[in-house]
Amino acid sequence: MANENHGSPREEASLMSHSPGTSNQNQPSSPKPIRLVQDLPDELVQAGWEKCWSKRENRPYYFNRFTNQSLWEMPVLGQHDVISDPLGLNAAPMPLEGAGVVESTAESKQRKRRFSEEVQPSGNSIKKAKVDVPGTPSAQPVPSSPSIPGTSVVKLWCVSPEDKQQAALLRPTEVYWDLDIQTNAVIKQRAPSEVLPPHPEVELLRSQLMLKLRQHYRELCQQREGIDPPRESFNRWMLERKVVDKGTDPLLPSDCEPVVSPSMFREIMNDIPIRLSRIKFREEAKRLLFKYAEAAKRLIESRSASPDSRKVVKWNVEDTFSWLRRDHSASKEDYMDRLEHLRKQCGPHVSAAAKDSVEGICSKIYYISLEYVKRIREKHLAILKENNISAEVEAPEVQDRLVYCYPVRLAIPSPPLPSVEMHMENNVACVRYKGEMVKVSRNFFSKLWLLYRYSCIDDSGFEKFLPRVWCLLRRYQMMFGVGLYEGTGLQGALPVHVFEALHKLFGVSFECFASPLNCYFKQFCSAFLDTDGYFGSRGPCLDFSPISGSFEANPPFCEELMDAMVSHFEKLLESSSEPLSFIVFIPEWRDPPTPALTRMEQSKFKRHQLILPAFDHEYRSGSQHICKKEEMYYKAVHNTAVLFLQNNAGFTKWEPTPDRLQELITAYKHSGRTLSSSGSSSSSCSSSSSTLSSTADKDRETGREQSSSRETPN
Repeated sequence: MANENHGSPREEASLMSHSPGTSNQNQPSSPKPIRLVQDLPDELVQAGWEKCWSKRENRPYYFNRFTNQSLWEMPVLGQHDVISDPLGLNAAPMPLEGAGVVESTAESKQRKRRFSEEVQPSGNSIKKAKVDVPGTPSAQPVPSSPSIPGTSVVKLWCVSPEDKQQAALLRPTEVYWDLDIQTNAVIKQRAPSEVLPPHPEVELLRSQLMLKLRQHYRELCQQREGIDPPRESFNRWMLERKVVDKGTDPLLPSDCEPVVSPSMFREIMNDIPIRLSRIKFREEAKRLLFKYAEAAKRLIESRSASPDSRKVVKWNVEDTFSWLRRDHSASKEDYMDRLEHLRKQCGPHVSAAAKDSVEGICSKIYYISLEYVKRIREKHLAILKENNISAEVEAPEVQDRLVYCYPVRLAIPSPPLPSVEMHMENNVACVRYKGEMVKVSRNFFSKLWLLYRYSCIDDSGFEKFLPRVWCLLRRYQMMFGVGLYEGTGLQGALPVHVFEALHKLFGVSFECFASPLNCYFKQFCSAFLDTDGYFGSRGPCLDFSPISGSFEANPPFCEELMDAMVSHFEKLLESSSEPLSFIVFIPEWRDPPTPALTRMEQSKFKRHQLILPAFDHEYRSGSQHICKKEEMYYKAVHNTAVLFLQNNAGFTKWEPTPDRLQELITAYKHSGRTLSSSGSSSSSCSSSSSTLSSTADKDRETGREQSSSRETPN
């Protein structure tokens, strides 16, 4: 059908190549191809492809000497047969009916050649950077067939005729990303990762053990210290542990030094003897002072403390009780001043008495996690063995060459995956495995489908798409907890207008801390390379070492992670002479200041710093893939520091000039709430929003004032 209204395939192929009148959208038009030094995979060379140079466009392109076909982008074998289908009409992906992904014919034609990310970006000044995607042991060639990606998935979903009639209604209505932006990040070619491939059965076990570990933590805090676990402290423990963890599990820590987590220890101690909250009224202040005095006395009497400590605490507590009985006309400020005085007098003695117990909680949680990791790995290896897959792979030889960054690949092939059910409830895709359901909105399900289509190389028929989506969603659900608003601040992103400005003004095309759910670009770093690599992730940021490029970094607000990020960025900037730029967004915490903020402000690579006032800029919820529209955006409750870290070449190329900075600040004045309420226009579809979030208002209000424990909008 694709060829019945056209001339011969050879005539059409020749019309596509080297014709000055051909549109420069898809084909270069240099009449005399200039051959460049070839740096292509053997499969492309054997298929007749060469890399040439266009004098008119001043950029490389790809020419096939067998078919006279020309392409701006690196060809991908197997997408269609250029002899029988020279225009690739049969290669345009068909809609996944009932799955929330429907593309028009025009959209399909525009996207049919966007499978390769390693496209020559315009204006990149890096010399000798070869545009290539290195092969990996798991990089199986896509079979040359006009089969429709997702056909088997559609069959799995059991699409009914009624569903097909409603397919037009499943087109994404709001798009908060721009997956057409190509990367300018250049890296050295790297070997595939030896991490075990994800499997729903393993992920189910991991999630069950993670829930048990959270429950253990809650019980230990309540039984030993008489407090509830500090808000988000378990999540920040996970982040802090992964900074130092050398274990094999992608989620649970198992090889950390020191065993006692500084993050968890600090946050529990801040809530001893009781958790302090923001006070608005006089009676609340009076009640809080009384509770603190009572809890301090109870703790010092129940622990092994020195006689001097007991004496100091008891005297101050009795003095406070006497003052409360005597002074009935005190104001809220009087009560808060008295509370601060009591904390200064009793705090050190209370902390000393609780120190051993809190360290015991931290070490106990770590050792339980270690045992869980052993159980998970045993099950994972057993599944691989059942399918005759060895977990020991020989590391392939990696050439010392520069390439544009590409999704992380796994060296160990994926075993067959069990079937996963999916159905739509209004605008929500419900994905279920063995009774465990995870949910994602229709729009974000469509996004995952596109990311998978661009990035996955071992599943041309999409048979493994749904199981991998389930693993991905389950992993993030377990990482950040299942409580209301829990973890939303750890997955957030910048507002769409800010991303647009960063790309336009500073060439940003990459996010250092994101996920397939909240990314704006299709190239990003994320926490989990095993589940996320199929959807475009380049792996964890601290393991990603670019030579050149412009990057946005909005880390989860975990102090240890932010500090490690600064060390990593400074090392990269020091070692590269190519243009390299990091624009970092972190909270401006000054009481006390975070090491990360202090170090960046004193760094020799700091070119400029902006301070965005609290309540004057927005963030996008970390649960944007499932939350209600009215909960998408939050006002920042703290100042945000924006720091430009650049080497000399990066500063020359992406200098933060006053005009650019003013335009960036102006971008923050666009309210995402307005965009959300008015629906998405055509412009918001081409470059819409993935956004940095705050936690829910309730979470954030308890953040900075009460202790040095930081609430964590990402």
